Amino acid sequence: MIGYVTLGTCDLERAAQFYDAVAAELGTGRMFVTDRFIAWGTPGGAPGIGLTLPFDGQPASVGNGVMVALAARDADQVNRLHALALAHGGTCEGAPGPRGEGEFYAGYFRDPDGNKLNAFVMAG
Repeated sequence: MIGYVTLGTCDLERAAQFYDAVAAELGTGRMFVTDRFIAWGTPGGAPGIGLTLPFDGQPASVGNGVMVALAARDADQVNRLHALALAHGGTCEGAPGPRGEGEFYAGYFRDPDGNKLNAFVMAG
């Protein structure tokens, strides 16, 4: 049902470095680029993520309660994605680890603009 998610940025070049690293770890890359927008993903694959300078010219802002969840292959990839996010200007919002009764393993972080993401895997 979801084709892609778009997040705002105030600095497309800086944010692109963050998302290039995250996308590479997830095995994908850029699929669409303009001077105001970049999208990562695989055409015909799982939903992608886009980053844009806001159309109205106002500064990008973070949505309270909004989070993008990135599906990882396993807990090791969750750990790598969390570390990559922090190494590329992100901030920690919750270290990787099991949540609940252990069926859900996730690490939470924010991108350089403050957008909240997590990398997760369901045990099973």
